[in-house]
Amino acid sequence: MTVTIATLGFPRIGPRRELKFALEKYWSGQSTQDDLLTAAGALRTAAWARQHALGSDWLPSNDFSLYDHVLDTSVMLGAVPARYGAADGQAGLATYFAMARGTTPDGEGCGHAQASLTACEMTKWFDTNYHYMVPELVAGRRLALNTPKIVDEYREAKVQGYETRPVLLGPVTWLSLAKGQGVDPFDFLDEVLGLYAVVLGHLAAAGADWVQIDEPVLVLDLDDRQRRALTRAYAKLSRVGVKLMLTTYFGALGDNLGFATALPVAGLHVDLVRAPEQLDAVLAAAPRSLLLSLGVVDGRNVWRADLERLLDRLEPIAATRNVVLAPSCSLLHVPVDLASETRLDPEIAQWLAFAVQKIEELAVLKRALNEGRDSVAGALAIASTAAAARLTSPRIHDAAVAGRVAAVTPDMAERQSGHAARTAAQAAVLDLPAYPTTTIGSFPQTAEVRHMRAEHLRGRLDDAAYDRFLREETERAIRWQEEVGLDMLVHGEFERNDMVQYFGERLSGFAFTVGGWVQSYGSRCVRPPILFGDVSRPAPMTVDWWRYAQGLTDRPVKGMLTGPVTILNWSFVRDDQPRAASCRQIALAIRDEVMDLEAAGAKAIQIDEAALREGLPLRRGEWSHYLDWAVACFRLSAAGVADETQIHTHMCYSEFNDILPSIGAMDTDVISIETARSQMELLEGFALYRYPSAIGPGVYDIHAPRVPSSEEMVELMRLARRHLRPEQLWVNPDCGLKTRKWAEVKPAIEAMVTAARLLRTDVAAGA
Repeated sequence: MTVTIATLGFPRIGPRRELKFALEKYWSGQSTQDDLLTAAGALRTAAWARQHALGSDWLPSNDFSLYDHVLDTSVMLGAVPARYGAADGQAGLATYFAMARGTTPDGEGCGHAQASLTACEMTKWFDTNYHYMVPELVAGRRLALNTPKIVDEYREAKVQGYETRPVLLGPVTWLSLAKGQGVDPFDFLDEVLGLYAVVLGHLAAAGADWVQIDEPVLVLDLDDRQRRALTRAYAKLSRVGVKLMLTTYFGALGDNLGFATALPVAGLHVDLVRAPEQLDAVLAAAPRSLLLSLGVVDGRNVWRADLERLLDRLEPIAATRNVVLAPSCSLLHVPVDLASETRLDPEIAQWLAFAVQKIEELAVLKRALNEGRDSVAGALAIASTAAAARLTSPRIHDAAVAGRVAAVTPDMAERQSGHAARTAAQAAVLDLPAYPTTTIGSFPQTAEVRHMRAEHLRGRLDDAAYDRFLREETERAIRWQEEVGLDMLVHGEFERNDMVQYFGERLSGFAFTVGGWVQSYGSRCVRPPILFGDVSRPAPMTVDWWRYAQGLTDRPVKGMLTGPVTILNWSFVRDDQPRAASCRQIALAIRDEVMDLEAAGAKAIQIDEAALREGLPLRRGEWSHYLDWAVACFRLSAAGVADETQIHTHMCYSEFNDILPSIGAMDTDVISIETARSQMELLEGFALYRYPSAIGPGVYDIHAPRVPSSEEMVELMRLARRHLRPEQLWVNPDCGLKTRKWAEVKPAIEAMVTAARLLRTDVAAGA
């Protein structure tokens, strides 16, 4: 029997975020389309060369994307909304970026000047922090195949001497992610399958032997429609002439196992990191003719694998059948290379593996299984030493933290009074108008802000000079907010690098990378903190900046915090204790900060839980356990304040309607959500649930350079008013503004304030 190794996808952004910088140069007009495509080609070539050199037998192609692989699939199928003006669904690069980012009259976002267009809706990819562009399907609009990049990139690799296994998002997953306008997306099934068959035929003609076809929908609770679609899809696609590696990830097949192993495909990939318990069932159900790909190293977290333990499990399997070893999912979700980390604590670094190291781990496992453990004795010894060191390190456990968690009582998660009493008390203190205006927290992190932060980190700018610069930026932001007429202000967060990293750097139990970037969407990259040990707050983290900002104005300034669930979900989290235990520790640390802000005089405190929905398990039967502890942790962080203190939260792109009782149970006073791209669609659920608190539905999509008019914002708020009472509504952008430019932010916020004033005339007129 033979063991081979595969990578299901490699990070797209490059080891130094080369893709980010190439995209942003192109979008700003500083480079040409040819420049961008040349940079993209260089990244693909480097990725293939690196994976090949590391020993990967199955190299992926078409795992690269200029923005998003779901958007790539939509464009391939000609699912291009009519508003972009692409005849018969044919779309070039300008249309592609218009769908991703919207357009402005001066051409930013799409490469040439045209009308102002909204981007496609964006939401989270399963339970990750990666965002995808939601496919749009419209009744009566036919699909049509665009030149498939998957074929071009397969040929590109072949010319360079690399035989690849092209990666294609599965048709049933794509249809499951799509939204229909006047139509059920699955009404397009036959049309979609016809186009997929053509694409697979092109790949077969180009010489491809295998295609990796990703159907992560198979780890969800499937309905009959999806099961029928999968049966029809693979009955058709398996006859095209290429072997299909049906790829699942992010969870267990569960009750879909028998169904999946009966599909007429040549191979099946399963995730044995998120669902190690499924291995025996998979082996029992999979016919010997089915090539099994086993996801044995973690594609979503950074911890080193326990190679000896894995070999104990894999050796009996490798002795009886051919298998492929792989990461659990695409390595898109982890940084590129640990070797680039020059400042990481060596003790912690020895516990970690990034994308490159994960392929190295697979290569060690492959050699051990094919040639015996003695052939890799040195590598196995290093891995075992690292695992033992992590297990016994005194830096991981803190008795004081354990004692404090044990002392938590139920009343610590309860506000003093109900909504009605709190609303009256806060109205008396804050004295806000109807349709109060605010922003989500951050203002543009300009090139100057980033430069000064970098100079300070390099030691070229001393603490006093850097502090003076940040105070000047904060004062300018406060003065501008007063001038434009915002009702509740923010300090702008110029001192913060990232909404999670900033807090992690001030809490015990976290470590940080220099180049550990992962893609969030498009050119947006984040460096998740590494949560390796028990968490506590050594000192106040935000109080001084809030106090300084509030001292500049008579208007209320929100204290701005990131919530415990979001800090957890947007970090690489320790895997040696339940996630709920780590979250409870973070909640107590944030509670300390909330209480200190209130003691300093803050009348409004925003605790962002942008990632609450993101952490929801993929199977509905597992929801209640997660929601119970996640909501309890938020309440623990927030509930210690007086009735007069207004607690806000913010949530990012997510489908909220199925968890509204839990959002209500968070017991906040104001929630802001992202609704600009979805035309207030989310609010229908809030209305049906009779959500009791105030809501700020985003009227300005900050993820695109487009500046909406005040009239457009008024219309959005009038849509909101169909679902909610006017007295519930706040007016705000749909997320923080750090990634935008002041030239975009200022007119957009001015338009937003104008919109609020127009809405107040509706109140005066009794509308």
